[in-house]
Amino acid sequence: MGNPVVVGVDGSSSSLSAVEAAAGEAQRRGAELRVVHALSWPVRPMYAPLDPSPLNRLVHEAAQHARSVAPDVEVTEAVVTGDAVAVLEAESRAADLVVVGPRGMGGFIGMLLGSTAVSLASHGQCPVMVVREEATDAGPIVLGVDGSPVGERAVDFAFAEAALRGAELVAVHALLPDYAPLGTTPESAERLLAQALAGRRENYPDVTVRLEVVGGETREVLIAASRTAQLLVVGARGRGGFAGLLLGSVSQALLHHAHCPVTVVRGKA
Repeated sequence: MGNPVVVGVDGSSSSLSAVEAAAGEAQRRGAELRVVHALSWPVRPMYAPLDPSPLNRLVHEAAQHARSVAPDVEVTEAVVTGDAVAVLEAESRAADLVVVGPRGMGGFIGMLLGSTAVSLASHGQCPVMVVREEATDAGPIVLGVDGSPVGERAVDFAFAEAALRGAELVAVHALLPDYAPLGTTPESAERLLAQALAGRRENYPDVTVRLEVVGGETREVLIAASRTAQLLVVGARGRGGFAGLLLGSVSQALLHHAHCPVTVVRGKA
């Protein structure tokens, strides 16, 4: 058994969807599932101490739900004191994958994605999956490819995930027509895709791979591809990103608007 899959829960309906997805991921990996709730205790004297028992029940109920989804998975549960992002970032250091919902009980109505999901995708030390809707096993794994060094880890993750799920892998590169004068043509884009995937096909001979060069702006192309996908995989930041920017604009747009779960891959620090 390898590193655990960690899921953050807060009692919201979206976190229950995350629990279901995380249980499936743990089952595929033969890994332990760790169900975690972050407890931010009031620090000013005017506040009375919080009773943690409802939170313990919250985590226990989420863990029980995970066991009903994946009976063979070993499930542990924990209430950890601290800010949600800090707690889950710490958990990510020893995890294979961290799974969260898009926004929790404290999110503003109408907000598509909570700050915890964005911050964790920016700072997590392992791949972070954000489950916006109920996950499905139908459709391919879609991988956004831009040829950047950061994206190589996303390629590795996508191949491994496709093998675990027995799913087709569709590697997509968006081609902007305005880039043609700079030397980016459909032919060179196809070469970029082939180079980015080089060596992985031999390691995963049972994974069916399809390469797609699609005209259009990257985020729009990948959002469209997510409509029929079971998972969308991207790197945290691609070509053209500003130095020091942990999460690129494309990754953020996909977290907000994709129609399937999104995994952002930064890799270990």
